[in-house]
Amino acid sequence: MIDDLYSARILTLAANLPHAGRLASPEGTGERVAKLCGSRAIVDVSLDDQGRVMDFAQDVKACALGQAAAGVLGQSVLGASADEIREARDAMTAMLKSGGEGPVGRFEGLRVLKQVADYPARHASTLVAIEATLEAVDQALAGRTRLAGAA
Repeated sequence: MIDDLYSARILTLAANLPHAGRLASPEGTGERVAKLCGSRAIVDVSLDDQGRVMDFAQDVKACALGQAAAGVLGQSVLGASADEIREARDAMTAMLKSGGEGPVGRFEGLRVLKQVADYPARHASTLVAIEATLEAVDQALAGRTRLAGAA
């Protein structure tokens, strides 16, 4: 049964991580670690004037499932707002923990990980990249708010 979890699609996504690395001057950086397995994601973002992800880089050290989730995220995140990322994270969490259908719209590709719901020990590693991305975007937006308040 676990062989079904590591499908060719999952392994392909894991092996082809878009936007790997770090940004030289990010507006926001997020980091998440899955305590159970040690999977880690560090994400850097820069935003456009509407607060959408304009530039994105990710340094992900995770199992194939965490890498696959980061692969889908990397394919879809440019142009995304904080609300879209938050909705995708919430839908992903519901898909894994309570039988939800999964993300829709630009992040619908994360549904490829629906079978991970049957493996609770893998939930945290599957979420590290999207949670780090949301943290990075929120940090960038908070920095802009502080700058606007100081002006």
